[in-house]
This record gives sequence, C-alpha cells and structure tokens, in this order.
Amino acid sequence: MSQLPAFDPKTVPVTRVDHDLPAVPLHALSESALRQRFASPPVWAPELVRERKFMDRQPAQAAVLLGLVMRDEPMVLLTQRTAHLSTHSGQVAFAGGKCDPEDADAAATALREAHEEVGLEAQHVQVLGSLPEYVTGSAFFVTPVVALIAPEHTLEPNPHEVQEVFEVPLSYLMNPAHHRWHTFAFEGVQRQWLSMPYQDGPHERFIWGATAGILRNFYRFLIA
Repeated sequence: MSQLPAFDPKTVPVTRVDHDLPAVPLHALSESALRQRFASPPVWAPELVRERKFMDRQPAQAAVLLGLVMRDEPMVLLTQRTAHLSTHSGQVAFAGGKCDPEDADAAATALREAHEEVGLEAQHVQVLGSLPEYVTGSAFFVTPVVALIAPEHTLEPNPHEVQEVFEVPLSYLMNPAHHRWHTFAFEGVQRQWLSMPYQDGPHERFIWGATAGILRNFYRFLIA
C-alpha cells in the first residue's frame, strides 16, 4: 500500500456543507439532558465507522476522551498535537491514545491518557458512556468515551505531545451547518472526510478527520 502523500487538508475543496440538517437543540446539551440521553439511549447508528486505510501498520485498540466542560455554555475539550509525533502530528485531537494491558476498559484508557497528555485529574471527570468504535485509516480502533468535566479543573499539558489545549462550544459542533465534506483522490481512490473549522479569536481551529468523524457520530446520537 502506498502511504498518502503529505498534504494540507485546508486546501482540499469542500464538496458539501450540511445546511439542511437540524442542529441539536440547546436544551438537549444541558447536563441533565446529556445524562438522560446516556441513561436511556435512543435507537441509532453511527454515520461514520471506518476510514479508508492509508497506512500499513498493526491494528491497535485506543480510546479518546470526548470531554464536555460544563461551563454556562458546554464546551468540548480539544488539543493541538505537536508536529513531531509519529501519527496524526499537528492535528486537532481529543486527548487519548492506545490501550495498555493494565487498563480495565476504554474509560480507564481515556482517563489515563487525558491525565498523561493534559494533566486532567480523574476527580474532575464523570464518565457518561461511550460511542461505537471508530476505525481510523491509520489502523486505530478508537472508542470515544464521553464525559462531563467540572469547570474548576486545572490542566498541565505535556509539551512532548500537546502543543495547545483549547475549548470549542458544543453547540457549534452539534450544528451541521458547520460540517463540511471534503473529497481527495489518490491512486484512483476517492477519500472523503469532514471538517469543522472554528474561529477561536485569532486562531482557526481546523477540526477534521477522525476527530470530526467522532463528533459527527456524537451529533447523530444526540439528534436521534
């Protein structure tokens, strides 16, 4: 298999924006509504399950923390990965990583990785549940663990792995008017992915790939 060439995802044309889909209502994003949704989940199916493979490597189980900081407006905790990492370098991502044998479950992996990467203490986190597994083109089988984060938490990012930590309003990400589809052709294969760019003051947070795919599935879970 030929590995995808280096490219700037921001330059890949947008083929569609989902203006026609409804946003998740604001009342459905409250702490009580989120707890109720996970306590009594709807019948639903994830929209995005597996990316086209673009890297030959051994498959690995992984978990990420889809952390919701419960401020007056709920916020999603995200990181900007450092440029020298071997996979997904420089990208916007959830805190997370590969499962270790001693991890009891995906939630344990996500909490451990969040502590290692950004210094988030488990005492400030309440796990609600998880979303279906998402398989990346780099052969990670990722379980997204959804959790509430107390707003009084403190962070201490690991400079080796994390360039920056930031938050994006959950309401923005749960509005498909901000979900953009891109198509990229390589060796006769059409590859499609989502982006959800967010202007954070002077910074454009270009959320795309697996992170955007997992957020899209979270949207489908909440809107079902």
